[in-house]
Amino acid sequence: MTQWTSSVGAQKLARLLGSQGGGHGVVTPFGGRRSPAYRSLADGIRLLVLEGRVPVAARLPAERELAAALAVSRTTVAAAYEALRGEGFLESRRGSGSWTSVPAGNPLPTRGLDPLPPEAVGSVIDLGCAALPAPEPWLTRAFQGALEELPPYAHTHGDYPAGLPSLRQALADRYTARGIPTMPEQIMVTTGAMGGVAAICRLMAGRGERVAVESPSYANVLQLMREAGTRLVPVAMGDRLTGWDLPAWRQVLRDAAPRMAYVIADFHNPTGALASEEQRRDLVEAARAAGTVLIADETMTDLLLDDEVDMPRPVCAFDPAGSAVVTVGSASKSFWAGLRIGWVRAAPDIIRTLVAARAYADLGTPVVEQLAVTWLLTTDGWDAAVDIRRATSRENRAAVVDAVRRHLPDWEFTVPHGGLTLWVRTGGLSGSRIAEAGERLGVRVPSGPRFGVDGAFEGYVRLPFTVSGAVAEQAASRLAEAAHLVASGATAAVEAPRTYVA
Repeated sequence: MTQWTSSVGAQKLARLLGSQGGGHGVVTPFGGRRSPAYRSLADGIRLLVLEGRVPVAARLPAERELAAALAVSRTTVAAAYEALRGEGFLESRRGSGSWTSVPAGNPLPTRGLDPLPPEAVGSVIDLGCAALPAPEPWLTRAFQGALEELPPYAHTHGDYPAGLPSLRQALADRYTARGIPTMPEQIMVTTGAMGGVAAICRLMAGRGERVAVESPSYANVLQLMREAGTRLVPVAMGDRLTGWDLPAWRQVLRDAAPRMAYVIADFHNPTGALASEEQRRDLVEAARAAGTVLIADETMTDLLLDDEVDMPRPVCAFDPAGSAVVTVGSASKSFWAGLRIGWVRAAPDIIRTLVAARAYADLGTPVVEQLAVTWLLTTDGWDAAVDIRRATSRENRAAVVDAVRRHLPDWEFTVPHGGLTLWVRTGGLSGSRIAEAGERLGVRVPSGPRFGVDGAFEGYVRLPFTVSGAVAEQAASRLAEAAHLVASGATAAVEAPRTYVA
């Protein structure tokens, strides 16, 4: 019986390998010494599997087809496949072809990076997750306040598909205070921002529908949309954190006519870019003219780190009728990801449709966590916690920037005015190879292709502002060692992760 569950064509595999800067025996922009052609090809395919860009159990092209697509000899491809079989990354059966696998004991790769388990803390510096610990004492106080308000809700069924009325009101009041008049009927509480995006995708973007996305964009949302069967249409960001490239957006909206577009206007993840007020107005107008619904992700909106910068109005401010913009927000970045509280702001009819469809998803969001966020929003808790979060992020940003500049002077980046991430060009080296070597050295980073469509951004990594002091210094030192190994072609011999003192 065949063992493969999907397939990757020769041209697509060649394109993915090309995004690494080669992979068939030549010196490439993503560096290193000259390797035998078959070894470079095998390493390239192995990295694609480890990155999740070629799925496990995907049938690979026949040797002759791949050789033609790469313009190399069939012998080179045959030797690469044999090397992969020997390493456990390929299985073959006569008559069924060859398909990807992972060696016994290796975790299955994914498009995103899962948070490390607590027991790994101390041996690996985790820069894969752009999230910070809870800002105490406000988490404890919020739950104490929530428990005081819980008894009346405990006498109900506990299912609130639209969210607790008190939290919907508090969120509506917060939008109104920001200059966006909002009714509770325009709010649905979700299980994190991802829950909100997933609900919107189910409603608005069926299989085969085009969805325009920034390039790069948030890795987990890109994967969510891929799994929903949408056709992603990438639109390049402006250079050096200048926000969106409006001519490119107008062209895509006009020519591709996407059903939906997903954008992060406030301290974009991963680049940190802040879209200007003029860009927001122009994009909303272009989307309305094209019949495209804009999904505006506001999860980073509270994380302004430079006081001299004025925050533009929210994207939904330029859509008073509510026909073109649906906003997604979350407590994860502003407060704590462990709460898993997000929300959608949209026109009342859209909210009613989302709520009705929720019966087939998760029915509702946990009550105690909703009460905790309500307590924060209706006291001074939210603003006080955000002040702590900004101070921590500002300190971490300075530490990460200084450490990278000292240890990796060839790496290029622009320091963002807010958010939690630094988008770094890795001096002509492969971000995937640096990430692989770094994990063996005890530092975990996501490489650029996780944030792109079809293998883009191989020459980048994303560094979050989640560490400071000696930990930031050690993280940059280990990344520098990983970069040196990649540049020298010596990534095979890397010692095990070492412990560090936080």
